[in-house]
Amino acid sequence: MAVKIRLQRHGSKKRPFYFIVVADSRAPRDGKFIQKIGTYNPLTHPATVLVDRQKALEWLNNGAQPTDTVRKILSTKGVLYLKHLLRGVSLDLFDQESAMSKFELWHQDQESKLRSRQDAAARERRERRMEAAKPRPKKVAPAPVPAEPEADQSAETVPAAE
Repeated sequence: MAVKIRLQRHGSKKRPFYFIVVADSRAPRDGKFIQKIGTYNPLTHPATVLVDRQKALEWLNNGAQPTDTVRKILSTKGVLYLKHLLRGVSLDLFDQESAMSKFELWHQDQESKLRSRQDAAARERRERRMEAAKPRPKKVAPAPVPAEPEADQSAETVPAAE
């Protein structure tokens, strides 16, 4: 049985919300699944992702293949990096403590980047809200330019004949 880690769509029309599930590859997208390992909400800025790292790692080690989107999600959450580090531990390239310290440093860096993106997005929303709340000056039609007074041509003086 081929096992995939993939997204299962929930939510209403044009309001997607996804469960990250482990399912048989032959099962329909929103059908039967083996285990739910997380959620993904693409509507928030930045997207909200909750993943049980241990369950995902366990399924990856058992041979489950993530889809492209789930692979990217697991990569941003550090599951694939942790799998890589633990493979190095199993090959005796380094010990468990150094692997976990590398992962913690990476995780802290990622969290700080995420926080800065969230702060920037909040600041941008605040600025747009302030811009929209500013009273806009009313557009006033320009005043008509007065025409220069023309000389009355009917009252021209004719020189007297001598």
